[in-house]
Amino acid sequence: MITKDFILSTKNMDADFYKKLYEEGLINQDTLEKAHHRQQNPLFSVHWELKTLLYLGVMLLSTGLGILIYKNIDSIGHQVILLFIALICGGSFAYCIKHKKPFSRERVKSPNSFFDYILLLGCLSLVSFLAYLQFQYEVFGMNYGMATLIPMLILFYIAYEFDHMGILAMAITNLGVYLGVTVNPYSILAGDFLTKDVIYTYLFLGIFLVAAGYFSREYNFKKHFKFNYTHFGLNLVFLALLTAYFVDYGDDVMPGYNSIWLLGVFIAGYFLYIDALRDKSFYLLLLIILYVYIAFSALVLKMLFITESGIIILAPMYFIGSAAGLIIVLSRLNKKLKDI
Repeated sequence: MITKDFILSTKNMDADFYKKLYEEGLINQDTLEKAHHRQQNPLFSVHWELKTLLYLGVMLLSTGLGILIYKNIDSIGHQVILLFIALICGGSFAYCIKHKKPFSRERVKSPNSFFDYILLLGCLSLVSFLAYLQFQYEVFGMNYGMATLIPMLILFYIAYEFDHMGILAMAITNLGVYLGVTVNPYSILAGDFLTKDVIYTYLFLGIFLVAAGYFSREYNFKKHFKFNYTHFGLNLVFLALLTAYFVDYGDDVMPGYNSIWLLGVFIAGYFLYIDALRDKSFYLLLLIILYVYIAFSALVLKMLFITESGIIILAPMYFIGSAAGLIIVLSRLNKKLKDI
């Protein structure tokens, strides 16, 4: 028996089909009119619009509170500010702890629509609270590594305990800051970011994050976190390798062979390409292709720079032809993913 709910839930049936069902006595006049009204006035999803507005709301609230505190710091007082931030943080986490679902190795859905945003507000408040303590009272002294290590560990715990990919991204970012500060704090504070130690550190951090994503999937422990790990790790690996090439750190590894870093780009690109195909992620494939394209173009331009005529005549031809080839490769990869 065809029910009214079944008829109203279908989206691809035309008016003639409904009319035929009505003529055969399978549906009544009321159901027919509702079905026609449903077709003429289809529902419009505002899911992503609402999520974007909620995330923007949390970010704007945090920013607004920061500006308010900054402009009224003398009249408000540091203790009052810390208490206010602590109340927001404590209230947010109290709500999340009360409504959270039990921990699971698999994906855990949020108990309601506002849970993720309240948790995000709580984490932003927590980071602000710890940063304010360090800035105003220097509770960690000159140990900047400890000032970034503690928030990082807390954020990693919260990300896994509450199954929140946004908090995981914050934790990974704090991990990068912690390693950067730990490796060379004085040069970073002075604005000298492109030191050899920092580049090597972020290269190994990228490899570590890619490996973390791989093992998350293989051991089925929050395997949906793999995308975040791979996304950050992939960018760090390629950026570190390309930066090492362009700032000419090749002589430290093998004198006269600076292009060894580009070889690293191609090797990393191959293994990450295989992994991205397995995940059926066009976004990751796009990043890999673009980074490899940059490395390949660097080699081509290096050869063209040998002669003045080569760079003037052949370089524009190369970029026009390679851009067309890049579009063809990406379209074929997109089709390949759909066929897998």
